[in-house]
Amino acid sequence: MPDVVTRFAPSPTGHLHIGGARTAIFCWLLARHFDGRFYLRIEDTDLLRSKQEYTDAILASMRWLGLDWDGPPVFQSRRAALYNGLVDRLLTSGRAYWCGCTPEEVEAMRELARRNGAKPRYNGKCRDRCLGPGQGRCVRLKIPLTGKIVFDDMVKGRIAVDAGELDDMVIRRADGMPTYNLAVVADDNDMGVTHVIRGDDHVSNTPRQILIYQALGLPVPRFGHVPMILGHDRQKLSKRHGARSVIEYQRDGLLPQALVSYLARLGWSRGDQELFSPEELVRYFDGSNLNPAAAAFDPAKLEWTNARFMRSMPLAELARCVAPFVREAGFGCVPEERLVGLCVLFRERATDLRALAQSFRPLLVPAAELAINEKDAARHLTETGKSHLRALEAVFSSCAPFDAAAVNEALNSYVADNSLTFKQVAPPLRTALMGFMGGSHLNDIMAFLGREETLSRLRRAASFA
Repeated sequence: MPDVVTRFAPSPTGHLHIGGARTAIFCWLLARHFDGRFYLRIEDTDLLRSKQEYTDAILASMRWLGLDWDGPPVFQSRRAALYNGLVDRLLTSGRAYWCGCTPEEVEAMRELARRNGAKPRYNGKCRDRCLGPGQGRCVRLKIPLTGKIVFDDMVKGRIAVDAGELDDMVIRRADGMPTYNLAVVADDNDMGVTHVIRGDDHVSNTPRQILIYQALGLPVPRFGHVPMILGHDRQKLSKRHGARSVIEYQRDGLLPQALVSYLARLGWSRGDQELFSPEELVRYFDGSNLNPAAAAFDPAKLEWTNARFMRSMPLAELARCVAPFVREAGFGCVPEERLVGLCVLFRERATDLRALAQSFRPLLVPAAELAINEKDAARHLTETGKSHLRALEAVFSSCAPFDAAAVNEALNSYVADNSLTFKQVAPPLRTALMGFMGGSHLNDIMAFLGREETLSRLRRAASFA
């Protein structure tokens, strides 16, 4: 296959949200699958709404997702000469013309068309007036009066639009700025883009852009328009559906590979496989199997996906990922080997890195600061329960070595020697060690805490009032 070149072109008027992130993922995967190139273009021509902080956030979000791009980012605000050169070329060739109609006049044309039951459009008043540049004048492309604009969409299949449904579009506004469609064509051609994947809200732009390509005698890229992501109620996705920006998911403690896997499955599939590593996605994503039906965003499914990735990743890697959240929770720099041990104990119960870090709290605070749940204390730290704790303090004091196997053997011996059941001893012991009825295996908890901290917790709980 010839060299594949794709691009992602966000506007820095806000943070990168999941719809844009999914588009970026599809474009990146297609390029990487075919060993092509993937470019990042910042469409910052809206000078009032574009902000550097959003540009920085978009770049950071892309890096966090692992979507590396080729070459430096391209900024539309720095490419006016390219755009104006193409507009002048179209004027010289007679494929474009100057228009002196005011916005009010154009709106009156459209209103008249509506009243006559026709499509509201500019009526071509200045098409043959041979005007030159002047104050308040824009430049329009001459649209063919007959024929069809036809293209094979990678997602939607064959699409045909009657040229008669389009009007002579503005390609340079009266203020001298190029319009979106002209700038996009200029950039994509200059960057050598061969495949354009974007949201289907751009479908109406595509015939217009194809006409610009044809007027300039430029090769037309392959287009693919993916449906918008919807909420669970099949309405336009918003924060009320649980959707957040990419940077918020990062702060919430999601793994980037989990978010990439989940978003890739919203509109693309490979059999029944649910989870994909980045390497698998690159291997399998070739631009086919893109679903023309809109996918629904499910926060619970994303949470499940993240939990699965957390449970399958190497422990040392998980420890490194959770470390910033542990520091954020106020526990300082916990040694990696300690974090690995904590991950072993708690990762089966957490769905994100922030929750995982918070679950470490009972084992990272000293005995004196351990919060004890009042209901669990009232139920399990009874006089009988406390008597077991005092007896176990003596048992564990002489336990050597103080590791999971030795502690487990000592605990089982205490239960058997005193004709008890584990259910009689475990609840007060767990409440003493964790402060509530939760956590991993008791022997693993005590081995992690060590002898002195374990004994301190038993003494404190035995005297709990």
